[in-house]
Formats: sequence, C-alpha cells, structure tokens
Amino acid sequence: MPITRQEALDRFNSADLIGLGFEADAVRRRLHPEGVVTYIIDRNINYTNFCTEYCTFCAFYRPLPKPGVSDARSKEGYILEFEKICEKIAETQEMGGTGVLMQGGIHPDLKIDWFERLFSGIKQRFPNIWLHCLTASEILAIAKYSDLTLRDTIIRLRDAGLDSIPGGGAEILDDDVRERIARIKCKTEDWVSVHRTAHQLGIRTTATMMFGVGETFEQRINHFEVVRRLQEETGGFTAFIPWSFQPGNTALGGRGWEEATSVEYLKVLAISRLYLDNIENVQASWVTQGLKVLELGLHFGGNDVGSVMLEENVVKAAGTSNCTTEEELRRIIRDAGFKPVQRDTLYRTMFLN
Repeated sequence: MPITRQEALDRFNSADLIGLGFEADAVRRRLHPEGVVTYIIDRNINYTNFCTEYCTFCAFYRPLPKPGVSDARSKEGYILEFEKICEKIAETQEMGGTGVLMQGGIHPDLKIDWFERLFSGIKQRFPNIWLHCLTASEILAIAKYSDLTLRDTIIRLRDAGLDSIPGGGAEILDDDVRERIARIKCKTEDWVSVHRTAHQLGIRTTATMMFGVGETFEQRINHFEVVRRLQEETGGFTAFIPWSFQPGNTALGGRGWEEATSVEYLKVLAISRLYLDNIENVQASWVTQGLKVLELGLHFGGNDVGSVMLEENVVKAAGTSNCTTEEELRRIIRDAGFKPVQRDTLYRTMFLN
C-alpha cells in the first residue's frame, strides 16, 4: 500500500533520513527482488532552443528574433537541420545507443508537418532507433499552431514514428507553483491530458518532477498525487524521474534561489518511491546530483540510473556539467551491491553482465 498524504508530509518533516532510506529500499526490493539496476545508452537531441514560453527556471531557451531588433540571445538560437540530427543519431548507434530523447523549445513555425517529416525521415534511415520525443508543452503547442485536436496531433506524431513521450514540462504539478515560475506554460490539467491521451492511444510515457523552486512540501505531495491518480487510471507511466532545479544562469536563480541539497534530493527520491508504488521504476539522477549521490540513491528507492547520455544541453546551460561513461555507471551499480543491466526506453532488459 502507498503511504498517505499525511505520512508523506511527516516524512518530509522528519530528520530520520536513514530510516526513510530503509523504507524506500524495502519498496524497491519488493518491486525488483532480482537485485538489478538498469541504465540506457541514448542521446538528448535538442532540435531548437528558440522558445516563446520564457520559463524563469530555464537557462537554455533563446527568444525568437524580432524584425528590426538586434538581440544577442536571439542570434544564439538555432533549429537543427535534418542531416545534423541524423549525424547525431548515427553516432549514437555506433556507440551502442538504442534511442534518442528529442526535445526543444516552443517555436510557432514548427507545425505538425515539420515533425511528421522529421520522424518519418529518421525512421526511414534508422528503423531500429527508438524515438522518445516531445514534452507535453511541445505537443500542446504543435496542436495549437497546427489547428488540430490534441488526440489527432498525437495520432499523427505516432503514425510518423513517435514511439514514447518523456515527462518533461511537469516541473511541479501544482498551478500556484506553475503560475509563479512559468506562467505561460501549460497548466497541470493540460500536462495530464497529454499523458492520458497518449496512454489511451497505446503510447507509454514517463513522469518527471523538477523540485527546489520554492514549492512547499504540500505542493510536492500534490505533484505525487496527480501522477499516482493518472497511473491508477491508465497504467501508462513506465517510470518516475525526480531531479533538482539548477539555478545557474536562470532568472529564478538570479532571485536568490539556491540548489536543493543532496539530503533534500534523497528525501524526494525516497518519498516518491513510497508514494508511487504503482509505478514500477524510479530513476536516480546523476546529471544534477553527481555520481556519489547517485550511488546513495540506489539505497533510497532508485532502481534505474538513467542514461549514459551521450549529449545533454539543458542542464549544462545552467552550469551543471556532470558526466559519466557506461563503464563508470556499471561500476557504481556494482559498488552499490546490484547487477547492472542495459535496458531500452520501455525498461526491457538488453544485456546482463
């Protein structure tokens, strides 16, 4: 049985970090008694960094150029050409990668036909690559700018080659928080609608959480509750992935926000494992927290370490540049007492060494 809202709040307020870790580890071992920790080899490809949403927590976006206005940040913007994307995918496959996670900013010129050409072209050239692409915000924008319903948009993206959808854009699923940090971005129910519709159409997705933006413990629990209820309804989430806000080079960071501590991260990870026991996988993050905290996270409920990540740009833009290799991830997993297993995007195992 999952813990209740009050029990989750009690654990956020508790100083017993070790006890919380034992609790989360017990749930992890119940769900994954084989003692395996998984990872994936893939690549993050950002097809554009132009964006109209101007979220205060983002250091990656560039404003769209305005006619007659010279803007240094706009000049740093790009839209990747198809051949450049294919070069990155070819490199990924050569290094043992099985998929790409492709996301970008909100660009009003990139409508459904652009993405259909992109996905179908990739699938023609790389039929075995898994396309895990587009956050809820991007899909909603594609529907809006293409004058399509949400359902028809997702169907057309699926038919063009979209295989699954990442959980990015969730941040904190509480509209008071969203209004404060990203008032133009989609609301909680909009994010839910994208994932519910995808699940109804047979597309699996992940759920994510970016915390440490001044939200309360109750608002974090609101986020857990939204995800848990949708999983109860559809069963479509493959994993839950929490990570901490990186304040460097962001508008929100400029207001004095500091990065969440490692202890705070481990608490969120463990409580998410306890609260979301209807989601099979919980991912421990090394991209924001580093490799030492990652190893600890495997004893605080995490059963997956995410991607070797042959390329990552968004967190790097905020000044955080942790990096690793497949060999290092496998060593960390073994040092934590588990067996490393390469997986694909849907958490199906590939190799056992």
